[in-house]
Amino acid sequence: MIPNDPAARSIDLLRGMLTIRKAEERLARDFKAGALPGPVHLYIGQEAVAVGVCAQLDARDWITSTHRGHGHFLAKGGDPRAMFAEVYGRSTGICGGFGGSMHVADVSKGILGANGIVGGGIALASGAALAAQLDGAQRVGVCFFGDGAAAQGVLSEALNLAALWKLPLLLVCENNGFSEFSPSSGVIAGSIAGRAEPFGVPGRQVDGNDVEAVAEATAEALERARGGAGATLIEAATYRIHGHVEGEHAFLKTQYRADEEIERWRGRDPVARFAATLVERGTLDAAAVEALAGEIEAAVEAAADSAAEDPYPEPAELDRHLLGAA
Repeated sequence: MIPNDPAARSIDLLRGMLTIRKAEERLARDFKAGALPGPVHLYIGQEAVAVGVCAQLDARDWITSTHRGHGHFLAKGGDPRAMFAEVYGRSTGICGGFGGSMHVADVSKGILGANGIVGGGIALASGAALAAQLDGAQRVGVCFFGDGAAAQGVLSEALNLAALWKLPLLLVCENNGFSEFSPSSGVIAGSIAGRAEPFGVPGRQVDGNDVEAVAEATAEALERARGGAGATLIEAATYRIHGHVEGEHAFLKTQYRADEEIERWRGRDPVARFAATLVERGTLDAAAVEALAGEIEAAVEAAADSAAEDPYPEPAELDRHLLGAA
């Protein structure tokens, strides 16, 4: 959770976004160099959503993630080195090297896990919210999901139960404009935030590239949830600067989005945008922003370099996490 001092709070928000950006940029280079054992779905351009939401959460709160889950993991306090080791398939990874990029999790930090099932985290977060309600600990279940998952039936099911039982649930849709390679306008009808209305659940649209706007909306939703008033659906409008998955150009025969569109969204980069805001306010000067970015990049590079030297899991451990294994 971020500190109470406004300046320190703002710097921590920037630090969180820079950490995600530098980590994802490292993984982008690793993939291009052929140094990764599998694909990665990068979060570059969407950092304000994960950081704006998770900055308002306590360690006790639960989150569920998506196939694009590195940002959520880091924003909720996950260890960068353990994440890199997991993506590299090393035994020191947060899941022992067996989960990989799409399954980073750390239950001790309230990170119930990323997964490759579209909308798969919605039911998990709903279950976590029910557990929180039953144990009376004022925990909140938070689910990050994409606009493609808004068409999954599980969202309606979760909204229905959350309304009936007043679950402490926050549903955060990261609407980045694309369901894999299809523009959302061609596969998603109506307003995503508006899907909550028939169930009597508040739905709110927010600028997902404005970290403070996301944090404000989240704070209001958490106050409602912790107060026993139930769930909220937040639709955060954002954009993924990289493609759906790194290396997609190798199998896509046509370009599915215009270069002009990508550049237009680069102009709304949430990290650069918030850094400029802090300079305008006098919270930091340009040299301090550059120094902070350099400090974070050095820490991220050191974590990645160190993780890359760790051993792979032993073949004898292959069935260690299987149900019923000896």
